[in-house]
Amino acid sequence: MFKLKENQTTLRTEIIAGFTTFLTMVYIVVVNPQILAAAGVPPQQVFVATIIASIIGTLWMALFANYPIAIAPGMGLNAYFAFSVVGGKANISYEVAFASVFVAGIIFVILSLTPFRKQLIEAIPSNLKNGITAGIGLFIAFIGLRTSGIVADHPQNLVALGDLHSAPVVLTLIGLAITLVLMARNVNGAIFIGMIVTGLIAFFTGQLKITGVMALPHLPEGIIINPITAFGDVIHYGLYAVVFSFLLVTIFDTTGTMIGVAQQAGLMKGKELPNARKALLADSSATTIGAMFGTSPTTAYIESSAGVAAGGRTGLTALVVAILFAISSFFFPLVSAVSGIPAITAPALIIVGSLMMGSIANINWSELDEAFPAFLVVLSMPLTSSIATGIALGFISYPLMKAAKGKWKEVHPFVYIFAVLFFIHLVVIGSH
Repeated sequence: MFKLKENQTTLRTEIIAGFTTFLTMVYIVVVNPQILAAAGVPPQQVFVATIIASIIGTLWMALFANYPIAIAPGMGLNAYFAFSVVGGKANISYEVAFASVFVAGIIFVILSLTPFRKQLIEAIPSNLKNGITAGIGLFIAFIGLRTSGIVADHPQNLVALGDLHSAPVVLTLIGLAITLVLMARNVNGAIFIGMIVTGLIAFFTGQLKITGVMALPHLPEGIIINPITAFGDVIHYGLYAVVFSFLLVTIFDTTGTMIGVAQQAGLMKGKELPNARKALLADSSATTIGAMFGTSPTTAYIESSAGVAAGGRTGLTALVVAILFAISSFFFPLVSAVSGIPAITAPALIIVGSLMMGSIANINWSELDEAFPAFLVVLSMPLTSSIATGIALGFISYPLMKAAKGKWKEVHPFVYIFAVLFFIHLVVIGSH
């Protein structure tokens, strides 16, 4: 079924690769409930929804696309959901915000079945794509610094260095140091192991109190989204830019990650990704179903490259990841205690942020018309606490800079359309 011989791999290698990928990305079941709790979503709901979405997306990837790529709710998109959509100016409930995720998922499913998705990806300038990834990285690293107390409020300067003597800050710095040492030594699952060690230190210093370890999986609120009313909610609250931001970031994120991991695994045929449509359907279906249960959009995980480095070449690797996610669903009491301590999860946010910042190297800094829109994206995401605002400023400034240089013909018509839509959103809707 998985064509192990054709892909020059063995059952044992694929199982080890599955364990490796799982260990590098399981931090999401701890971090996601903590971030979405800021939007008021019950942590147990997010925990189970995160696992359901991860299992559905990863199983689809395993059984239909036969790729060693795992799917789970994306870092950055969960922060955007909690701090910009629910906590932002629109002042909407998390149920309505999940409706916008659901609608974005449905549109993504439709786009995955048509050639339009490919045209959309090709139309968007690569410097903007790299700016978006780097901006999200900076944003989630900032959230890690803020929730742990390393960065604190300041009445004049907005932010300042926090109290380095406080227990949470000390614990975060120790956790960060441990995780970075493990990563520098190329230890698989470094982020997860770092969280375990930090958790043990927190436990022995009295900061972490564990009341239970295992329990049956439970969804306190059942299914949050009514698929029939979701579209009505988006129209009623005018959440078009939110849907578009979720859609845009998910499409880039997933496509970029899939191509990166597939290249590493030697699965690309020239510039084409075989089974690309089936692979994208894994993500879009997981986003749609995940939203119904209560989690932010899913994406292909770059951590899958750890499994590929361990020899994973087929969907059997992804199948092992899905099974391990299913087993982890029984450990909510333990995860709940750990995710309640920001110092345990903050190092993961800061380090994942630093990895995402790597794409800043691919921006063409020598051309002002290419560099400045990307710079605006990177700068504005953490400073406005909004991924959507960053994307909007990038899309508005890009065609303007190109036109000023007399290069307006180089800009794809889609980019002009997006620029007008984002301008209307920022000026008309953003002012309310």
